[in-house]
Amino acid sequence: MNIDLEAALSRLAVAPTHPGLANLEAAVFQKIAEQRRYDSRSPLRFGLLAATGAVLMGVAGASLTSAAPAPMLSPFGPAAPLAPSTMLASIQ
Repeated sequence: MNIDLEAALSRLAVAPTHPGLANLEAAVFQKIAEQRRYDSRSPLRFGLLAATGAVLMGVAGASLTSAAPAPMLSPFGPAAPLAPSTMLASIQ
């Protein structure tokens, strides 16, 4: 397929422009402005949704825990259930 590029460009140069191109730039800028107005409210909604979800997860997690607190782990305290000596003593 052999196309003469110069001839095609000269035909395109003399062809009338499409009537929809006159308002294209204004339509694009209007869409951009509408999108900016919509996007400026989205982060606030997302932040409120995330904060509400975090609070609900915290309340649910706190209500599902057992009533008895876990033993306090301290390396120098009297009760050290994870100390190697305590773990070896329980194997015997």
